[in-house]
Amino acid sequence: MLCGLFALSIMPVLAQKTLTVEVSNPSKLEKTDEPVIIDLHKYGEVDSATVTVEGLEQPYQLDDLNHDCKYDELCFLTNLKKGEKKTYQINLFDHGTPETFKARTYAELVVPSKNKKLAKNKQDIYLRCLSFDKKTKDIYHFVHSHGLCFESELIALRVYFDNRQTVDVYGKRHKALEIYDTQFYPSDEQLANGYGDDDLWVGDTFGLGALRGWDGKQELLLNHVGYQEQRIVAEGPLRAIVEVVDNGWIPAPGMKKVNATILYTIYAGHRDVDVDVSFDRNAEDEYFATGLINVKNSSEFSDHEGLRGCYGTDWPTGKDDGVHHLETVGLGIYVPKQFLLEEQPADPKEYTYVVRPVGDHLSYKIACTSKKEDFGFKDGKDWFKWLKDWKRQILNPITVTVR
Repeated sequence: MLCGLFALSIMPVLAQKTLTVEVSNPSKLEKTDEPVIIDLHKYGEVDSATVTVEGLEQPYQLDDLNHDCKYDELCFLTNLKKGEKKTYQINLFDHGTPETFKARTYAELVVPSKNKKLAKNKQDIYLRCLSFDKKTKDIYHFVHSHGLCFESELIALRVYFDNRQTVDVYGKRHKALEIYDTQFYPSDEQLANGYGDDDLWVGDTFGLGALRGWDGKQELLLNHVGYQEQRIVAEGPLRAIVEVVDNGWIPAPGMKKVNATILYTIYAGHRDVDVDVSFDRNAEDEYFATGLINVKNSSEFSDHEGLRGCYGTDWPTGKDDGVHHLETVGLGIYVPKQFLLEEQPADPKEYTYVVRPVGDHLSYKIACTSKKEDFGFKDGKDWFKWLKDWKRQILNPITVTVR
């Protein structure tokens, strides 16, 4: 009996898998909060883990990306000086639950409460997924904040749940997570206490990098979609991932229907967002559009090789409503060369890129800043310098070896 009890006591240890992960920074750039992603599919079922470097425990995150209640990826963040290498030990377990770490990212999808007495920033019906049929006339006003929201400590965004799917921005004064408290609509008291606010009027433009159809001459809103979904995939602590689904989408006249899934991923410590689009078929012979709103009074930057930005000032409601203040924002987008077809000349409304998938996939990155940040940039010149540094960071990734 004692032997049997001993055998049971060591079973969890025997079920453990240990990985040695070497990360190195071959570039001359310093890396801060650089994500390291481990694909878990080859390691069987994983329910919990530990991540250590030099014996010190590190925060990590386990994510289920395909909604089957099984973890697909492990994520942790690393800081590396130029030329530096680090070795991490990862223990994977088929039992237990993930540890709880300080939240540095957040995401939410909320619909209005039936309690009409609740304040605009106190709605209490939280969802993981929401799907609308095309017969629904006014999705935009059915969803609180008009769509799902996600954030890091530096920036916050929302994606409109309608035929625009515009990406809108919320500027912060201080580094903090705010969306759970404000739901994109801070109260007067919160504003007085230093919270941020919506600071960009987007209308039917791209805003910050929305994906649209392209008919050869102009972008097209998503007017021909079978049904749309929004979903919270992961909300933290180290990265927030949200999903926008357009099923039965006809992006432009003459194109075949396609199902598109857009993942927006933001990491802790970052003001940039990864945009990854997956199609249910090969779409590399078809064109799409993305880009930036041409903010009023804005200056423009482009390296004509996929990096573009603007810096300007406008009312966040599109006009002086006597309540809001003029807001100055910087926007940026980077489209890797394999997806970039053409840079359109700036017009009074937008800065447009024509893009095309490689096979069934399309990826690009977006970023933003608000002048009211106490951790941000002093002017447009400073913002454009950051954009150039950002691209250099993207083109000089760390290397990860798993043993």
